[in-house]
Amino acid sequence: MRKKIALVNQRYGAEVNGGSELYCKLYAERLTEWYDVEVITTCALDYTTWENSYPEGVSELNGVTVRRFPVSKKRNKKRFDRLSEKVLNMPVSGEEEEKWIDEQGPYCPACVEYIKEHHKDYHVVIFMTYLYYITAHGVAADMDNAVLLPTAHDEKPIYLKYYRRVFERAKGIIYNTVEEKTLVDSMFSVENTPWIITGIGIDAPDEEQLFSAKEKYGLEDYILYVGRIDESKGCGTLFRYFEEYKKRNGGDLKLVLVGKTVMDIPKRDDIVYLGFVTDEEKFSLTKDARLMVLASEFESLSMIVIESMFYGRPVLLNGKCKVLKGHCTRSNAGLYFENFFEFEGALNYLLNNPDKYAIMRENAKKYVAENYRWDAIMSKLRDFIDNFKA
Repeated sequence: MRKKIALVNQRYGAEVNGGSELYCKLYAERLTEWYDVEVITTCALDYTTWENSYPEGVSELNGVTVRRFPVSKKRNKKRFDRLSEKVLNMPVSGEEEEKWIDEQGPYCPACVEYIKEHHKDYHVVIFMTYLYYITAHGVAADMDNAVLLPTAHDEKPIYLKYYRRVFERAKGIIYNTVEEKTLVDSMFSVENTPWIITGIGIDAPDEEQLFSAKEKYGLEDYILYVGRIDESKGCGTLFRYFEEYKKRNGGDLKLVLVGKTVMDIPKRDDIVYLGFVTDEEKFSLTKDARLMVLASEFESLSMIVIESMFYGRPVLLNGKCKVLKGHCTRSNAGLYFENFFEFEGALNYLLNNPDKYAIMRENAKKYVAENYRWDAIMSKLRDFIDNFKA
């Protein structure tokens, strides 16, 4: 008989892109080849408010059963921000930490109660992302088949005392990278917890199937950022560095931005915001960019970095993030920076050394082929699931 497994995530749907939500969708759809897969999630679409958008109940999406529960209360941003300022910057009680997790959301007790009551219906229950309410309360309930896929990185919330019980009560851990495992090992008592490192595969069309960014958008000499345009993603730093770079170096180079914006974008001719685009448009822009740039300090894998390397595009990444720095050093297909002058020097090196740039392009393709193939990832994940003993 096919084993029944559950994947738990805070949001799920065709309209939900990026982060652990897309990660969950890609895993769920592939695992249906071998298992009866059910995704347990909320009715929320917008992560900033957690407002219910999808209908409650059981539905199907691309062969995956989706079980949705309504969020009981929307996030109050002002209250959450005030509480975050306190909880994330000074020692507080366990009660205050739990209040912060509730305010973080999505506040969905019905979802957690369902999992606690029905977890034995599944061979494993894989909770994706340590941070949010459902995982925090679900894994902490100490179920014997709860597996954590934490997408952990070195950020303030992971130091809250509450999360110790989340990591240490998981009966298995699925990591994205070596750096993530090193971080978790250094913070929590998980030495006896079964684990694997998987990551994610790339589903990207061949270059011949894509359009020309020059022909469609009039873009030729540009660096690309893809993702949420947010201060927390380092976009403020990226804007400042790019503006200073152009002031000092001139030239026709543009910064092209793709994704949802939650912050102001400088109004300049050389900063081009294209908004939310289709996958075809994203991949076309990626394969024609000079390089991919990411200034975020907090990443647990970064799919867009892997996609960029798939097309042989070098990357310019924030070296303060160990995961991103690790991609650069292991692949020899990117450079990293920790301040403006390193950003400037690295960008000029990539733009002005065509021979080295060509070598890095080949290194990028090789890195993805060796580490981010779906067949190898699914093989490791299936072995882990099949051999899991509750």
